[in-house]
Amino acid sequence: MHSSLYKPEQKEEVIALFKKTFTDSEGEKEGALIAKLATDFLTFPVKKCDIFVFIAQDESHRIVGSIIFSRLTFSNDCENVFLLAPVAVATDCHGKGIGQGLINFGLETLKNAGVSVAITYGDINFYSKTGFAPISEDLIKAPLTLSYPEGWIAQSLLIGESIKPIKGKPTCLQAIDNPDYW
Repeated sequence: MHSSLYKPEQKEEVIALFKKTFTDSEGEKEGALIAKLATDFLTFPVKKCDIFVFIAQDESHRIVGSIIFSRLTFSNDCENVFLLAPVAVATDCHGKGIGQGLINFGLETLKNAGVSVAITYGDINFYSKTGFAPISEDLIKAPLTLSYPEGWIAQSLLIGESIKPIKGKPTCLQAIDNPDYW
């Protein structure tokens, strides 16, 4: 398995992966919703430093996993926090460690880029395998109302440091600034 940064010429394959993976697991409506999210992330204009898209490819170069990290912006503009969402691994590749490996690759890349905190919103049982732990919105607020507050999880990317409270409510990139995703 090979993990790397996404290239624009891989856009259609990445979108198809998100659509199929979420359709297989959650149904057509969810597959279409997450495909739209991936499409928006890959097509809306953003600064290059505000988004990281990673892929995992098998030995035949088929994209079997993809993750997206996008910047959360706070009013003090001094925080370097990224949100992990969405995450997809091809259904026929589940249980092989591809998602965990891809997330760890992404987190290491973010660390090297000076990111201090990674946050995601999802299944603690899965994401805890890559170092995420539940946090309260007293520590870091979500940009939109969470329908499942227990799923607000994060980790410090600064060696030996815990997550420090951040004042104010962040904004997220336009692609994910929709209550349907939260």
